[in-house]
Amino acid sequence: MEESDIYYWKGVAVRMAEQVERAVSPLVGTEDAGEIIKMGADGTPTKLIDLVAEDEAVGVLESTGRPVTIISEEIGVLHINREGDEPGIIFVVDPLDGTSNAIRNIPFYGISVAVAERHPEGEAPTLKNVLMGFVKNFATGDLYWAIKGQGAFLNEKPISSSSQSSLDRTSLGAFIYGTRFRRVDSICRVIRRMRILGSVALELAYVASGSYDAFMDLRENLRIVDIAASKLIVEEAGGVVTNERGGEIDGLLNVKARTSLVAAGNRELHEKIMQTLEVI
Repeated sequence: MEESDIYYWKGVAVRMAEQVERAVSPLVGTEDAGEIIKMGADGTPTKLIDLVAEDEAVGVLESTGRPVTIISEEIGVLHINREGDEPGIIFVVDPLDGTSNAIRNIPFYGISVAVAERHPEGEAPTLKNVLMGFVKNFATGDLYWAIKGQGAFLNEKPISSSSQSSLDRTSLGAFIYGTRFRRVDSICRVIRRMRILGSVALELAYVASGSYDAFMDLRENLRIVDIAASKLIVEEAGGVVTNERGGEIDGLLNVKARTSLVAAGNRELHEKIMQTLEVI
Protein backbone atom coordinates (compact mmCIF):
# COMPACT_ATOMS: atom_id res chain seq x y z
CA MET A 1 0.00 0.00 0.00
CA GLU A 2 1.33 3.44 -0.95
CA GLU A 3 2.02 5.86 1.91
CA SER A 4 -0.64 8.26 0.60
CA ASP A 5 -3.19 5.43 0.70
CA ILE A 6 -2.16 4.47 4.22
CA TYR A 7 -2.95 7.94 5.50
CA TYR A 8 -6.12 8.18 3.42
CA TRP A 9 -7.51 4.97 4.94
CA LYS A 10 -6.30 6.02 8.38
CA GLY A 11 -8.46 9.14 8.01
CA VAL A 12 -11.42 6.99 6.98
CA ALA A 13 -10.96 4.73 10.02
CA VAL A 14 -10.80 7.69 12.41
CA ARG A 15 -13.89 9.22 10.82
CA MET A 16 -15.70 5.89 11.14
CA ALA A 17 -14.93 5.77 14.86
CA GLU A 18 -16.21 9.32 15.34
CA GLN A 19 -19.43 8.78 13.41
CA VAL A 20 -20.26 5.43 15.01
CA GLU A 21 -19.71 7.05 18.42
CA ARG A 22 -22.20 9.79 17.58
CA ALA A 23 -24.72 7.29 16.19
CA VAL A 24 -24.79 5.01 19.25
CA SER A 25 -24.56 7.73 21.89
CA PRO A 26 -28.35 8.30 22.18
CA LEU A 27 -28.90 4.56 22.75
CA VAL A 28 -26.34 4.02 25.50
CA GLY A 29 -28.02 3.01 28.75
CA THR A 30 -31.49 2.63 27.20
CA GLU A 31 -33.80 -0.38 27.15
CA ASP A 32 -34.20 -0.08 23.37
CA ALA A 33 -30.46 -0.58 22.86
CA GLY A 34 -30.67 -4.24 23.88
CA GLU A 35 -33.59 -5.20 21.63
CA ILE A 36 -32.66 -8.27 19.58
CA ILE A 37 -33.20 -7.51 15.89
CA LYS A 38 -31.85 -10.59 14.13
CA MET A 39 -29.13 -13.24 14.18
CA GLY A 40 -25.76 -11.93 13.04
CA ALA A 41 -23.50 -13.56 10.47
CA ASP A 42 -21.36 -14.87 13.34
CA GLY A 43 -24.31 -16.82 14.75
CA THR A 44 -24.98 -14.56 17.75
CA PRO A 45 -27.98 -12.24 18.30
CA THR A 46 -27.72 -8.73 16.86
CA LYS A 47 -28.99 -6.02 19.18
CA LEU A 48 -30.36 -2.69 18.01
CA ILE A 49 -27.31 -0.75 19.18
CA ASP A 50 -25.03 -3.17 17.27
CA LEU A 51 -27.04 -2.72 14.09
CA VAL A 52 -27.00 1.08 14.37
CA ALA A 53 -23.22 0.98 14.85
CA GLU A 54 -22.65 -1.32 11.89
CA ASP A 55 -24.95 0.63 9.56
CA GLU A 56 -22.99 3.78 10.35
CA ALA A 57 -19.67 2.03 9.69
CA VAL A 58 -20.92 0.78 6.31
CA GLY A 59 -22.20 4.27 5.47
CA VAL A 60 -18.76 5.79 6.07
CA LEU A 61 -17.16 3.33 3.65
CA GLU A 62 -19.90 3.87 1.05
CA SER A 63 -19.27 7.62 1.22
CA THR A 64 -15.64 7.19 0.12
CA GLY A 65 -16.72 6.14 -3.36
CA ARG A 66 -13.75 3.75 -3.41
CA PRO A 67 -13.94 -0.05 -3.61
CA VAL A 68 -13.48 -1.61 -0.19
CA THR A 69 -14.60 -4.73 1.67
CA ILE A 70 -16.00 -4.68 5.19
CA ILE A 71 -15.94 -7.75 7.44
CA SER A 72 -18.16 -7.39 10.50
CA GLU A 73 -19.81 -9.86 12.85
CA GLU A 74 -23.37 -8.77 12.05
CA ILE A 75 -23.19 -8.45 8.26
CA GLY A 76 -20.42 -10.94 7.50
CA VAL A 77 -18.64 -9.81 4.33
CA LEU A 78 -19.81 -6.91 2.16
CA HIS A 79 -18.08 -5.52 -0.92
CA ILE A 80 -18.72 -1.77 -1.20
CA ASN A 81 -18.40 0.33 -4.37
CA ARG A 82 -17.15 -2.81 -6.07
CA GLU A 83 -15.65 -2.50 -9.53
CA GLY A 84 -14.90 -5.89 -11.06
CA ASP A 85 -12.58 -7.90 -8.80
CA GLU A 86 -12.90 -7.95 -5.04
CA PRO A 87 -11.54 -4.72 -3.52
CA GLY A 88 -7.93 -4.76 -2.38
CA ILE A 89 -8.61 -2.94 0.90
CA ILE A 90 -10.40 -4.72 3.75
CA PHE A 91 -11.88 -3.13 6.87
CA VAL A 92 -12.31 -5.62 9.70
CA VAL A 93 -14.72 -3.94 12.08
CA ASP A 94 -16.30 -4.65 15.43
CA PRO A 95 -18.54 -1.57 15.42
CA LEU A 96 -19.37 -1.91 19.12
CA ASP A 97 -17.10 -3.98 21.33
CA GLY A 98 -18.52 -4.19 24.84
CA THR A 99 -22.18 -4.12 23.81
CA SER A 100 -23.41 -5.29 27.22
CA ASN A 101 -21.49 -2.48 28.90
CA ALA A 102 -23.02 0.09 26.54
CA ILE A 103 -26.55 -1.21 27.16
CA ARG A 104 -26.01 -0.97 30.91
CA ASN A 105 -24.21 2.39 30.67
CA ILE A 106 -20.99 0.94 32.06
CA PRO A 107 -18.31 3.26 30.60
CA PHE A 108 -16.13 0.68 28.86
CA TYR A 109 -17.15 0.12 25.24
CA GLY A 110 -15.99 1.26 21.83
CA ILE A 111 -15.04 0.34 18.28
CA SER A 112 -12.32 -1.83 16.78
CA VAL A 113 -11.19 -1.15 13.19
CA ALA A 114 -8.42 -3.05 11.41
CA VAL A 115 -7.35 -2.15 7.88
CA ALA A 116 -5.84 -4.95 5.81
CA GLU A 117 -4.59 -5.31 2.28
CA ARG A 118 -5.77 -8.28 0.25
CA HIS A 119 -3.07 -10.77 -0.73
CA PRO A 120 -1.97 -10.01 -4.33
CA GLU A 121 -2.31 -13.67 -5.31
CA GLY A 122 -5.89 -13.83 -4.09
CA GLU A 123 -5.26 -15.98 -1.00
CA ALA A 124 -7.72 -15.64 1.86
CA PRO A 125 -6.68 -12.68 4.06
CA THR A 126 -5.35 -13.38 7.55
CA LEU A 127 -4.12 -11.35 10.50
CA LYS A 128 -0.74 -11.05 8.74
CA ASN A 129 -2.42 -8.82 6.16
CA VAL A 130 -3.45 -6.21 8.77
CA LEU A 131 -1.55 -2.96 8.26
CA MET A 132 -3.36 -0.63 10.66
CA GLY A 133 -5.38 -0.95 13.84
CA PHE A 134 -7.66 1.50 15.66
CA VAL A 135 -9.50 0.98 18.95
CA LYS A 136 -11.53 3.84 20.41
CA ASN A 137 -13.04 3.97 23.90
CA PHE A 138 -16.31 5.82 23.36
CA ALA A 139 -16.70 6.49 27.08
CA THR A 140 -13.39 8.36 27.36
CA GLY A 141 -12.73 9.47 23.78
CA ASP A 142 -9.30 7.78 23.82
CA LEU A 143 -8.04 6.41 20.50
CA TYR A 144 -5.42 3.66 20.49
CA TRP A 145 -3.85 3.06 17.10
CA ALA A 146 -0.91 1.62 15.21
CA ILE A 147 0.47 1.42 11.71
CA LYS A 148 2.58 -1.67 11.04
CA GLY A 149 6.25 -0.89 11.54
CA GLN A 150 5.60 2.60 12.93
CA GLY A 151 4.83 1.95 16.62
CA ALA A 152 1.68 2.37 18.68
CA PHE A 153 -0.07 5.49 19.95
CA LEU A 154 -2.67 6.67 22.43
CA ASN A 155 -4.27 9.67 20.74
CA GLU A 156 -1.05 11.25 19.36
CA LYS A 157 1.35 10.09 22.11
CA PRO A 158 3.61 7.05 21.54
CA ILE A 159 2.94 4.20 23.96
CA SER A 160 4.90 1.19 25.17
CA SER A 161 3.69 -1.95 26.85
CA SER A 162 4.57 -2.85 30.43
CA SER A 163 8.06 -3.98 31.45
CA GLN A 164 6.68 -5.72 34.56
CA SER A 165 8.01 -9.27 34.69
CA SER A 166 7.11 -10.38 38.24
CA LEU A 167 3.89 -12.40 38.44
CA ASP A 168 3.25 -11.30 42.02
CA ARG A 169 3.16 -7.67 40.86
CA THR A 170 1.17 -8.27 37.67
CA SER A 171 -2.21 -6.75 36.86
CA LEU A 172 -3.98 -9.15 34.51
CA GLY A 173 -7.15 -8.62 32.51
CA ALA A 174 -9.24 -11.62 31.56
CA PHE A 175 -12.38 -12.80 29.82
CA ILE A 176 -13.47 -15.85 31.77
CA TYR A 177 -17.08 -16.58 30.73
CA GLY A 178 -17.18 -20.28 29.91
CA THR A 179 -13.48 -20.70 30.75
CA ARG A 180 -11.95 -23.72 32.46
CA PHE A 181 -11.79 -22.14 35.90
CA ARG A 182 -9.06 -24.42 37.28
CA ARG A 183 -6.60 -22.88 34.84
CA VAL A 184 -7.73 -19.37 35.73
CA ASP A 185 -7.34 -20.26 39.39
CA SER A 186 -3.70 -21.25 38.79
CA ILE A 187 -3.01 -17.70 37.61
CA CYS A 188 -5.07 -16.03 40.33
CA ARG A 189 -2.93 -17.67 43.00
CA VAL A 190 0.24 -15.93 41.82
CA ILE A 191 -0.67 -12.55 40.31
CA ARG A 192 -1.33 -9.35 42.20
CA ARG A 193 -4.77 -8.54 40.76
CA MET A 194 -7.23 -9.49 38.03
CA ARG A 195 -9.62 -7.21 36.15
CA ILE A 196 -12.66 -8.31 34.12
CA LEU A 197 -14.04 -5.32 32.20
CA GLY A 198 -15.92 -6.85 29.28
CA SER A 199 -14.30 -5.49 26.11
CA VAL A 200 -11.46 -7.56 24.67
CA ALA A 201 -10.36 -4.93 22.14
CA LEU A 202 -10.10 -2.22 24.80
CA GLU A 203 -8.43 -4.52 27.32
CA LEU A 204 -5.78 -5.45 24.77
CA ALA A 205 -5.32 -1.73 24.14
CA TYR A 206 -4.69 -1.46 27.89
CA VAL A 207 -1.88 -4.01 27.49
CA ALA A 208 -0.40 -1.87 24.72
CA SER A 209 -0.45 1.26 26.88
CA GLY A 210 0.81 -0.47 30.04
CA SER A 211 -2.44 -0.01 31.98
CA TYR A 212 -2.58 -3.83 32.09
CA ASP A 213 0.54 -5.96 32.31
CA ALA A 214 -1.22 -8.84 30.56
CA PHE A 215 -4.55 -10.17 29.29
CA MET A 216 -5.90 -13.63 28.55
CA ASP A 217 -8.93 -15.31 27.05
CA LEU A 218 -8.68 -19.10 27.22
CA ARG A 219 -12.11 -20.02 25.84
CA GLU A 220 -10.88 -20.82 22.30
CA ASN A 221 -13.99 -18.91 21.23
CA LEU A 222 -12.57 -15.42 20.77
CA ARG A 223 -13.41 -14.02 17.35
CA ILE A 224 -10.42 -13.18 15.16
CA VAL A 225 -12.27 -10.06 13.98
CA ASP A 226 -12.42 -8.83 17.60
CA ILE A 227 -8.62 -8.79 17.93
CA ALA A 228 -7.57 -7.87 14.38
CA ALA A 229 -6.84 -4.27 15.37
CA SER A 230 -5.74 -4.63 18.98
CA LYS A 231 -3.27 -7.48 18.33
CA LEU A 232 -1.32 -5.20 16.00
CA ILE A 233 -1.45 -2.34 18.52
CA VAL A 234 -0.04 -4.55 21.30
CA GLU A 235 2.75 -5.87 19.10
CA GLU A 236 3.68 -2.41 17.83
CA ALA A 237 3.85 -1.27 21.47
CA GLY A 238 6.39 -4.01 22.20
CA GLY A 239 4.07 -6.65 23.63
CA VAL A 240 3.64 -10.34 22.86
CA VAL A 241 0.40 -12.00 21.68
CA THR A 242 -0.03 -15.77 21.22
CA ASN A 243 -2.68 -18.43 21.59
CA GLU A 244 -2.94 -20.33 24.91
CA ARG A 245 -0.29 -22.83 23.75
CA GLY A 246 2.19 -20.07 22.95
CA GLY A 247 1.73 -20.39 19.20
CA GLU A 248 1.25 -17.70 16.59
CA ILE A 249 -2.26 -16.39 15.99
CA ASP A 250 -2.75 -15.96 12.25
CA GLY A 251 -6.40 -16.77 11.77
CA LEU A 252 -8.48 -15.98 8.73
CA LEU A 253 -10.21 -12.61 8.66
CA ASN A 254 -13.76 -13.88 8.85
CA VAL A 255 -16.52 -13.88 11.45
CA LYS A 256 -16.36 -17.64 12.05
CA ALA A 257 -12.66 -17.91 12.91
CA ARG A 258 -11.98 -18.33 16.65
CA THR A 259 -8.91 -18.46 18.87
CA SER A 260 -7.64 -18.31 22.43
CA LEU A 261 -5.24 -15.56 23.47
CA VAL A 262 -2.51 -14.72 25.97
CA ALA A 263 -1.02 -11.22 25.70
CA ALA A 264 1.70 -9.69 27.84
CA GLY A 265 3.68 -6.48 27.86
CA ASN A 266 6.97 -8.31 27.42
CA ARG A 267 8.31 -11.74 26.54
CA GLU A 268 9.60 -12.60 30.03
CA LEU A 269 6.20 -12.07 31.63
CA HIS A 270 4.50 -13.95 28.80
CA GLU A 271 6.76 -16.96 29.37
CA LYS A 272 6.00 -16.96 33.11
CA ILE A 273 2.25 -16.85 32.43
CA MET A 274 2.57 -19.77 30.00
CA GLN A 275 4.53 -21.78 32.55
CA THR A 276 1.80 -21.17 35.13
CA LEU A 277 -0.95 -22.21 32.72
CA GLU A 278 0.88 -25.47 31.98
CA VAL A 279 0.83 -26.45 35.67
CA ILE A 280 -2.74 -27.77 35.28
